[in-house]
Amino acid sequence: MQESAQRRPRPEETRAWESLVAAARRTVADGLVVGTSGNVSVRVGDTVLVTPSGVPYDRLAPADLTGVALDGRQVLGTLVPTSELPLHLAVYRATDAGAVVHTHAVHATAVSTLVEELPLVHYMAAALGGPVRVAPYATYGTDELAAHVLRALDGRSGCLLRNHGTVTHGATLDQAYDRTAQLEWMCRLWLTAASVPGRTPALLTEEQVAEVGERLRGYGQRP
Repeated sequence: MQESAQRRPRPEETRAWESLVAAARRTVADGLVVGTSGNVSVRVGDTVLVTPSGVPYDRLAPADLTGVALDGRQVLGTLVPTSELPLHLAVYRATDAGAVVHTHAVHATAVSTLVEELPLVHYMAAALGGPVRVAPYATYGTDELAAHVLRALDGRSGCLLRNHGTVTHGATLDQAYDRTAQLEWMCRLWLTAASVPGRTPALLTEEQVAEVGERLRGYGQRP
């Protein structure tokens, strides 16, 4: 049973919760999850705000704000945190992530059942740090799954979970979400190309993807 919240949310946590709820709802609208599958988290200082377990995202309200310390102790809210809390916390402890997005995206999950690593069908793999690995299957919500994910994420900002879905992280919630969308798109692209009878998709080399990674460092508008 979860303990009562120990304190009231700070203004920055309230704002982060609003963004988290919007992102969680977007995963449904964009077809990346069905029902309450998948989960989203964002780090604010030493507190991790997470979607609660089993609550439809369109019903989440400001009063439902749910937060835990990095050791998993609940410090905000009374709703039970997502069952994938061990996975989220493992990523925060091992990386400098500011947000984590986990989905059950259809094309990405399909690819996770077919390969050990997403074939380099597009250079945007560089945005995730290189070839996207598939973490071995483990029961959801377990420390075993969290450990598999950390290994698959080594040097990467996204991975696939076998027979399960995707995990991406980023400095911001927007970045983590964009990486999820890119990963799903690349999986859909590879499945589409690989389905053409008698043809094999042309793939990039790791060196070509690494070159793109260097170019992406200067991509976009400068502050």
